[in-house]
Amino acid sequence: MNRYQELVAAAKRNITEISPGEAAAQARTGEAKIIDVREKNEWDAEHISGAMHLSRGMLEVEIEEAVSDPNTVLILHCGAGGRSALAAESLQKMGYKNVRSMAGGFKAWKADGLPTTV
Repeated sequence: MNRYQELVAAAKRNITEISPGEAAAQARTGEAKIIDVREKNEWDAEHISGAMHLSRGMLEVEIEEAVSDPNTVLILHCGAGGRSALAAESLQKMGYKNVRSMAGGFKAWKADGLPTTV
């Protein structure tokens, strides 16, 4: 395991992961907001309908303006689940209380046949 994988594994021990199906259900009912932490070029190519884009590099800077209530249920996702795990851990450290990471990321969302847009 390389250092990045070790870092992600450590973060995953401190966060909650949910499945793409759970994420879709919570977003559909308005219970949660989905935040895409991938890079802009990834977002521009294809993304989850209704998601908000806050790239991993600017997440901590922009989150309070985008989501001011630290009790909001946030579901973060990236391409495969590593960056969103790190981002979820970071937001928890900032005081966000209901942060989740979507297991498997956008790849898993698409594999499950869930809706996307360009």
